[in-house]
Amino acid sequence: MKNTFSTIMSILILVVLAAGVYFIVQTVRETAASAAQPFEQVNQANQALQTQVSQLVNPTPTIIPDPVTYINEVRALARLETIQYSVEKVITAEVGQGTFGFAFGDKLLFVAHGIVIAGIDMEKLQPEDLRFDGTVLYVRLPPTEIFIATLDNEKSYVYDRETGLLTKGQVDLETLARQTAEDEIRKAALEDGILLQGEKNAEAYLIKFFNALGYKTVIFEDE
Repeated sequence: MKNTFSTIMSILILVVLAAGVYFIVQTVRETAASAAQPFEQVNQANQALQTQVSQLVNPTPTIIPDPVTYINEVRALARLETIQYSVEKVITAEVGQGTFGFAFGDKLLFVAHGIVIAGIDMEKLQPEDLRFDGTVLYVRLPPTEIFIATLDNEKSYVYDRETGLLTKGQVDLETLARQTAEDEIRKAALEDGILLQGEKNAEAYLIKFFNALGYKTVIFEDE
């Protein structure tokens, strides 16, 4: 009986001691946390200050692309050929046609096939022709012009020629016909609106070009 009572008392004492130790440990932890809290706040404030100082000393760069910096890239396109016409003309060249044309006259029919190429000479683009406003790139292009107006000699030919009975024909008549053909081919392309279509094609191409450089909105201005 005494042994049982002693055992129970020992267990109670151990429980009381364990509870006391747990209480002391918790009290110490709470006291330490309370004491450390002001230092934690100071530490957080210090880190925030360091971040602000770092941003001031080493600020994050804001990139604003200047269109003028791309002037050389645009000029690298040089002559931007944007449209090509294939034109056919029939040219009549004659000399000495009159009363004695049967004797001294010379006449030929020349079928001319020509090529006319138009576009924009990007070398003529100046820095002031590009300006950036907000998110919009404004571009003033050089005027569209004809680069090439020439005959296709493989397809061009003299269809017919009639010379007088007393002449061998004028030596340079075909040359004159060819020169006139080139002028007429150029004139026909202009009358058909090759320059306007060439400008539209140039704008369509350059919109993609500037989009690739990062300019999402491009507006072309007139002279």
